[in-house]
Formats: sequence, structure tokens, C-alpha cells
Amino acid sequence: MVQRDTAWPAGTPCWVDLGTDDVARAKAFYEALFGWETQVGPPEAGGYVMCSVQGNQVAGIGPKMGPAEAPSAWTTYIASDDVDATASKITAAGGYVMAEPFDVMDVGRMAVAADPGGAVFGIWQARAHTGMQLANEPGAVTWNENMSRSFEDNKAFYTTVFGYSYDDMSSDDFRYATFKTTGDSLGGIGDLGMAAPADTPAHWRTYFAVGDADDAVEVATKLGGQVVAPAWDTPYGRMAILCDDQGAVFAIMSSPEAAEA
Repeated sequence: MVQRDTAWPAGTPCWVDLGTDDVARAKAFYEALFGWETQVGPPEAGGYVMCSVQGNQVAGIGPKMGPAEAPSAWTTYIASDDVDATASKITAAGGYVMAEPFDVMDVGRMAVAADPGGAVFGIWQARAHTGMQLANEPGAVTWNENMSRSFEDNKAFYTTVFGYSYDDMSSDDFRYATFKTTGDSLGGIGDLGMAAPADTPAHWRTYFAVGDADDAVEVATKLGGQVVAPAWDTPYGRMAILCDDQGAVFAIMSSPEAAEA
């Protein structure tokens, strides 16, 4: 378990939120799936919902930004001490700034960008809102990963922009590395490879911790969600990839200890 009430170090995935067409419907789906406590923000927050576990903020849900035809999607935000400087680095490194830096009331300053592989992510400079207050507990984020068909280019990009170094985990048919700034791994970066359908877009994917992956799959499908990849065992836990009842894709993972309990 990780608890935190101060700003996350620069380069750390620090927040996730869902942009969706029907916020109330999404709120009900994730409350039922993860047991989230939710609070709708003030009118000036545009209907943004803060989601908590045991009183700790873990994620947000808000109206979809961008064109009406854009799909509902989860966005990973990476911490920055200076969003404007980070946005300049992104452009210089071959990425694309989709939403230039702007203030979000008094809670922070943000931008939205895409890496050279096409995966969209957010940048967050904390003020009143410091990001996730709980991680690696059921209902909270436990992993974030970047998947694309531009593995080496993306690795170089994130090193230039956020200072990442990598621990390679690749095998003959699988290219994947964990990234870090100092100390522990902060997330993963991988190659979609031949196993993924050709139309699979580059993406940042959010993994939420659950007590039992198979139970969570069953609950999600009963709520109208769909299974993208059925649950499978890994050395790090049992995982599944799902989408909610409005099409937003996310992953779940139960720890090996939870599976044995």
C-alpha cells in the first residue's frame, strides 16, 4: 500500500481520470465495480467527479474532452514540477502537445500530449490537488503502462522528457521494460507486437488493484462491461483487460497473495 498527501515526484504517474459521455452512468459503474466513494465537484469544475477509497482520492471522472466522436478513455497523468517546461520538451523530442498548458482553478496546472507512438497522456503540476492519495490497494491504481509500435522511439522520448531509465524484461517474442527515475519502478513501456490486432492504437493503460480478478470480471460484465482479454496468471498477479459500459478500456490485477488467500 502507498499513501501520499503531497505532490508526487516529477516523472511519476500521479493521477488517472476517465473522460466519458455520460458521467453519471460511469460513476454508477465504477462505484459498483470498485466500491468507490464519489463526490461531484462544484459547478465551476464542469461536472468532474472525485473518486475515493477509504477517504483517499484515487481517480476522477469527467465529461469527455475533444470531438464528439472521440471514444471514452482513461488518461494517465505524469507529474511535473513545471508543465510549461515539460510541454516544450515534448515538442522538441518529437511528441505533440494536444492541449497547451492551462490552469485548473487553484488545484493544478496541466497539459495533454501524445508521444511519438501516438499514445495520449496528461501532465500534472500539483497545487491544491496533489494526485492519487492511495495506490496498490483494491480499488486504487496499481500500475500504468505505455504500449505502442514505437518501442525504442518512445523509450528515447520519455528519457528526454522525464529522465526515465529502464530495466529491460524482454524475451524473444516480447519487448517490455519498466521505467524509473530513481529507485523503484514507476510503470512499464512495451511493444504491442504481432499479438495485438493491427488496429490496436498506441495507449497508456491503467491497472486497478482488485481482491479477486475473476470476481471483478464477473461484476464488470454484469454491469454491462465487456472482456477485452480474459483473466490470466502472471508472476505479478492475475490480470484481465476490460472495458466499461461506455467502451473505456482499463485493466485489473489481483496480487499473487490475494489469489492465494
